[in-house]
Amino acid sequence: MPISFEPIGVIHSPYTTLTDMPIQPAGAMGVRGSLDIMPCFKLALKDVDGFSHLILLYHFHRVSQFKLLVTPFLDAEQRGLFATRAPQRPNAIGLSVVKLISVEDCHLQIENVDMLDGTPLLDIKPYVPAFDGLNQAPRIGWLEKNESQVKHTTSDNRFV
Repeated sequence: MPISFEPIGVIHSPYTTLTDMPIQPAGAMGVRGSLDIMPCFKLALKDVDGFSHLILLYHFHRVSQFKLLVTPFLDAEQRGLFATRAPQRPNAIGLSVVKLISVEDCHLQIENVDMLDGTPLLDIKPYVPAFDGLNQAPRIGWLEKNESQVKHTTSDNRFV
């Protein structure tokens, strides 16, 4: 059964090319961007300004293929796609937690932006620590040895 999504808006960021952009929001601390939400969804923004952080779901619109094995940014070894956050996925959906700065009409100012300018926005959800945070330290598999590099690692053309 086919599934289709329609964007609810567009993400704007300072990143116009895939090269040299942060690979995760942790590497984009303080980087400003914005969301332009389609006017037909204006009512859905009611009460969003009461949250400090939002979860954004978006479409990796520059991805044209996927691979089952990838060499992720933080490693030199091939890994199973589902054990990575590589953008080349069967359903090219991205997820980022961003800081909400302001809401004005259908325009939201955000921080910690790690997306490409013009990225289609699929959904917004409030980040709620009691729902989304873990009370115990999770295992992070192969990333344990490279986790600290995320703040300094930028994208390249490996997933074009």
